[in-house]
Amino acid sequence: MRLTPQELLQLHGFNNLTKSLSFNMYDICYTQSREEREAYIRYIDEQYNSDRLSHILQQVAELIGAHVLHIAKQDYVPQGASVTLLVSEGPVEEEPRESFEESPGPLPDSVVIALDKSHITVHTYPEYHPDEGISTFRADIDVSTCGEISPLKTLTYLIHSFDTDIMTIDYRVRGFTRDITGHKLFIDHEINSIQNFLPEEVIEQYDMIDVNVYQENIFHTKCKLKKFDLNNYLFGYTKDKLSEEEQAVIIERLTKEMNEIYYGKNMPQ
Repeated sequence: MRLTPQELLQLHGFNNLTKSLSFNMYDICYTQSREEREAYIRYIDEQYNSDRLSHILQQVAELIGAHVLHIAKQDYVPQGASVTLLVSEGPVEEEPRESFEESPGPLPDSVVIALDKSHITVHTYPEYHPDEGISTFRADIDVSTCGEISPLKTLTYLIHSFDTDIMTIDYRVRGFTRDITGHKLFIDHEINSIQNFLPEEVIEQYDMIDVNVYQENIFHTKCKLKKFDLNNYLFGYTKDKLSEEEQAVIIERLTKEMNEIYYGKNMPQ
């Protein structure tokens, strides 16, 4: 009889490992005039206000079987919003058996994982370049859990909740727990890349770079959308309203912006 990872791993007391996921997404838009830029900011603030973000985070909590203890939320002036959820272990229909499997998480139509004390937060940062016609929207989401399960199970739902051109994903396991012999365990599941937790459809859509520090249980993946359709980056009109020269200039500016965010450095003109 083959034993499950849970049966092989017998702990002394509670699992004290802390697993933290940081998910950063970027939406890029070309806004030709000041009026368009301000309209884009208003659109983002309406689309991702604190009420909508609270709903997204509550779905994340439900997805991993958490009970929400407290919600703090705020819409900021002139723009942006923040939401923080404090959560604790919630009821699940059956004992979780997928904690150690490297697989994409489900969409929130089923609860498959239990979790203990934890928190989930989101902050948004809409902004625009004053001269170059580029507007961006960034959302930072952090999911921190204690115990057997990994917050990487929430990635599928988070990716489906935002229109994402670029994603930066960080995952780290901190602390330690002990088995029944007193031996320290600094990680309780196998992982060699965050990409193991992304669905195939996402992997096919994005170029990806991994930067991992295995001995420190630190994993980092950057993703940039492969296909470029200018219509997806214009606000309020389509590319048939522009000349070929105008389209070329806009594509160059958008591509430069996306590459600078993806590679984390300023690029020459």
